[in-house]
Amino acid sequence: MSSYPRRWQTLALLGIAQFMLILDVTVVAISLPLMGADLGLDRQTVTWVVSAYTLTFGGLMLLGGRIADLIGPKTMVMLGLAVFTVASLITGAAQDGVTVLAGRVGQGLGAAMLSPSALSVVVRMFDGDERNKALGIWSALGGGGAAVGVLVGGLLAAGPGWPWVFYINVPIGVIIFSVLTRLLPTLQPVESGQRRSADVLGALLVTAATGSVIYAMIGAGEAGWLAPQTLITFAIGIVFYLLFARRQRAAAAPLMDLGLLFRRPVMAGTFVIAIATALMVAVFFLGSFYLQNHAGLGPLVTGLLFLPVAIATMTGAQLGGRIIGRSGGRVLAIIGLIIAAAGLAIPAIWPTTVGVVLGVSVGSAGIGTLFVVASATALGQVAPHEAGIASGIVSTFHEFGASIGAAVTSSVAAASLATQAESGYVTAFMVAAVAAVFGAVISGALISGRQASAAPSVH
Repeated sequence: MSSYPRRWQTLALLGIAQFMLILDVTVVAISLPLMGADLGLDRQTVTWVVSAYTLTFGGLMLLGGRIADLIGPKTMVMLGLAVFTVASLITGAAQDGVTVLAGRVGQGLGAAMLSPSALSVVVRMFDGDERNKALGIWSALGGGGAAVGVLVGGLLAAGPGWPWVFYINVPIGVIIFSVLTRLLPTLQPVESGQRRSADVLGALLVTAATGSVIYAMIGAGEAGWLAPQTLITFAIGIVFYLLFARRQRAAAAPLMDLGLLFRRPVMAGTFVIAIATALMVAVFFLGSFYLQNHAGLGPLVTGLLFLPVAIATMTGAQLGGRIIGRSGGRVLAIIGLIIAAAGLAIPAIWPTTVGVVLGVSVGSAGIGTLFVVASATALGQVAPHEAGIASGIVSTFHEFGASIGAAVTSSVAAASLATQAESGYVTAFMVAAVAAVFGAVISGALISGRQASAAPSVH
């Protein structure tokens, strides 16, 4: 397929679509306070606006990639783009919490269909050095989309209003769909003999498991972390995880290779990506609510104040990519998480507008390095034929980490989100800082000394 003459134009369009998907993880952060006030959403519903998208995206991503192998990636790309675009329209037009959450689930479903299928097209269109260059461009969209999302969200929320955070996807989606209909090559399904099946049950089990855990975390803000309903919901999540593990051993075509997941490098990489995205969402969630609801700043000013956060995240990723070959993944992970902990501790000690902006900017520089460590660690030592599966696992935990980060942050800061008292924000920032310290310890134990030189990120 490297002879396909319009591969770079196709990559550009698929890249814009992927940028939209990643941007939608964080673009809502600035608009959440306005959306919550406008629609009368409680704290739990506001938290699910973030988690419903990332949970559905992450939970069904491997299934989406598997179906793309069976029916051909072009079909899945077009279906996923159509579902995401329609769901964006529904979410923007929502007048109540139920419709908002239904739209966000729809967006997550479309993203889970589109993202792995688009990556499959990219991998099959390019060979050799061109493929490495294309994957480099693809991976840059991930970090850039997450960082730029907050600024774009501020501009849209302050201008035409929060619905345009979602409406903006509609014309872009329609244009990309119409052009890709003609431009996207028709690639044949990947033949796999007796494994021509999709593990739908496995996908539903792992999504239900993670959803139960997140539901317990969000509800703990009011009920308490040791309340019977919280513990029961956690237990239900664990049961679903055990059923998922059993299903993966019995299925003819398992959704996830548990043997690969429990290899030390892949396990380390998935832990790092999960803690990185959890901390990143904590930064955006807490920062947005503190600056708008507590400090009384508008969405535009808040978005502009997050500009150094975006720059710090991308700078951290760039520096991480340059030094990981010399330092190794373990050292860089520990340094990145200690920097993140130090940054997140600043607003806990100095809870002012300056302290919050300074702290989350410093913390984001450390978080940015972790995305490089995660991909290099998880993908640096897998066989070529396992790279796609390992990348899918990393991408899945990227979204799960975001879901869990929003849930924990919201519950810890529950009092402040309801009353705008300062104490809840202080506690939440400190919990995030402590989590980063524990993350540094665990990463140091999981990652081998000189493991992970350099590998392209493809999540």
